Amino acid sequence: MTQNFDFDTPIDRIGTYCTQWDYVQDRFGKPGLLPFTISDMDFAAPESVIRTLQQRLEHPVLGYSRWNHDDFKRAISYWYQARFDCEIDKECLVYGPSVIYIVSKLIEQWSTPGQGVIFHTPAYDAFDKMIEGQGRKCIRSPLIKEKHRFEINWQDLEHKLADSNNTVLLLCSPHNPTGRVWSRDELERLARLCEKHGVKVISDEIHMDVSFKPHTPYTGFGNSSDWALVTSASKSFNIPALNGAYALIPCQNARAKYLHKLKEVDGLSSPSILGVLAMMAAYNEGEPWLNALNQYVHANHEYVKAVLEQAFPELCYTVPDSTYLAWLDLSPLNLGMSQLNQALIEQFDVAIMSGEVYGETGKGYLRLNLGCPRSKIEQGLTALIKAIGLQRTAINQGVE
Repeated sequence: MTQNFDFDTPIDRIGTYCTQWDYVQDRFGKPGLLPFTISDMDFAAPESVIRTLQQRLEHPVLGYSRWNHDDFKRAISYWYQARFDCEIDKECLVYGPSVIYIVSKLIEQWSTPGQGVIFHTPAYDAFDKMIEGQGRKCIRSPLIKEKHRFEINWQDLEHKLADSNNTVLLLCSPHNPTGRVWSRDELERLARLCEKHGVKVISDEIHMDVSFKPHTPYTGFGNSSDWALVTSASKSFNIPALNGAYALIPCQNARAKYLHKLKEVDGLSSPSILGVLAMMAAYNEGEPWLNALNQYVHANHEYVKAVLEQAFPELCYTVPDSTYLAWLDLSPLNLGMSQLNQALIEQFDVAIMSGEVYGETGKGYLRLNLGCPRSKIEQGLTALIKAIGLQRTAINQGVE
């Protein structure tokens, strides 16, 4: 129950070298803004994680460490069994410093420069940068919005899978920024299509734990071993600064090539001991905290829905299947989105991510981070509603 954990009391993060608060000016051009931006949370990490870190810091030696031991792998195996009723092969597990690093190395292995990587849009903007940075092509398959719910455009997706120049499907599961949880039937259909067209699957599942409906890990579903599941405890338990991620790579050859890159080429096989211990503590002891977090975040989504729809009845905010990110469709209001964002920054000292950051299909949207106390959301929504009101007045008066 949420009453056993305090998500309501604000924690001052200013002065902690915090990207979201201390460096908001880098993206929004103005310091001191109230941020609802990058996807970390304003909540304290679980007590079990903090306690584990404190105990380790009582030992004064922080030397090189390892990840390839049974305690690390057993914690992950336990989590998948307990959380998802999913049995994994611990021999397939590998470590990486971040999800994006592992994904990048697998794209490098499973494609050549000039080949295409398919992903659904709108999409996490780091996908574009990583793919294009490696000289690969971004092949975007836009999701379809049907009855306020995002669906896969199967015809478009298969057309792109059938192109022999496209060798990888980068799946975001659950999907960021829409919060869509893919059903097992959808995932099995994806697996069959990818096997049919010889396309390898990389499933980024970093948002898998903050979910309000059952999440199914992508495990190939018996069709092939040409896949990898990449994730971390960092989003779920709010410990991204500790670094560390992991992947399931069932193909022995692909796994060996990845580990060669990690160790011999990039020199990154020695992990942060604090990151490894934090992840183990989170998975072994953190589920009650996570369940309470999900209840709190879901209530935040419901609050946003109620307040926005009361202020603007023409809007329909559908609470997502997962994530603490609200994907707000403001297109029915016919606003100038750049002017709205400027008003939020200049007049209300609030920073909210513009949907255009996530591609062409994000136009008319805002991505609002709800991983924070309700009081902060109240401030942000009040500012947003006032900014929309000013924008509408300006439009009605014919002011550009």
